[in-house]
Amino acid sequence: MKDPVADEFIEVESVDEIRALLGPLDTNTRLVRELFSVNVLSRDGGIRLLGKPDDVSRVRGVFDSCLEDRRRGVAVDTVIVADRLRGESPLSQGRITTHASAIDMPMRAAGMTVKARTPGQKSYWRAMEECEVVFGVGPAGTGKTYLAVARAVQAIKDGEVRRIVLVRPAVEAGEKLGFLPGDFQAKVNPYLRPLYDALHDLIDPGARARYLESDVIEVAPLAYMRGRTLNHAFCILDEAQNCTVPQMLMFLTRLGEGSRMVVTGDPSQIDLPKGTKSGLGDAVRRLDGVPGIEVVQLQDRDVVRHDVVTQIIRAYDKR
Repeated sequence: MKDPVADEFIEVESVDEIRALLGPLDTNTRLVRELFSVNVLSRDGGIRLLGKPDDVSRVRGVFDSCLEDRRRGVAVDTVIVADRLRGESPLSQGRITTHASAIDMPMRAAGMTVKARTPGQKSYWRAMEECEVVFGVGPAGTGKTYLAVARAVQAIKDGEVRRIVLVRPAVEAGEKLGFLPGDFQAKVNPYLRPLYDALHDLIDPGARARYLESDVIEVAPLAYMRGRTLNHAFCILDEAQNCTVPQMLMFLTRLGEGSRMVVTGDPSQIDLPKGTKSGLGDAVRRLDGVPGIEVVQLQDRDVVRHDVVTQIIRAYDKR
């Protein structure tokens, strides 16, 4: 008896939609054949899918969601379609595990694995999976920013959100921005560099460049958030101890439909002018215990460092 074969047709509104889904030189057509038991044919003003019913359903689901996003004005290109296909592939099912285990990020070509290594980090990851707003508070080296970016990458790969917004306050920390060379973006880029570093570790260079260019991933100073509503986005505010109380309120109220927020900071590293109240501590005091919001306090025992760095710190602490 022959295996059942599904035959489905996806209507498109333009040739551009076919190109966005299938890619230049039909790169995603080949990817579908590699990942699924499905043949993809472009004909009669649409895309025809032939193959195993379950696989056809998965591929159709990806293509339909990408078309829906694109028609709503969300930037969707060949790379994004490919990442969503990989996420639905039977070959990758089960590779993304819970916070207690290794968290595989297939978007990184090198096959890099991110792990929540300590009890505090595992609680932090669980909170980011379950809550709409999470505060990750603790000392440097506890993985606050890195794990938040990893969770955001996983969320966009799994289709939970449509974009990532990474934000930092551009605190002057001893240097006046007006005296630095370049336009405003050039002046604030050094403050945003740690966020780019995390992206570098987690996403292929080609995909990263495309995501940044198309605003699927946005890295911006906090000032750029004013007046916006961030829908279907995973939003991270890093170095939040350097926000004022009004700035923190402004950021938190950007939360839109289908979005999540993670706010990270180290209260011991405040660079605000003397006498200015930090918005991080104020927000934690006000919001801890509010439904849908969780505050995770990371401790020194959650610090994960290179062994040599640990020895260096101990040597300096003796003096």
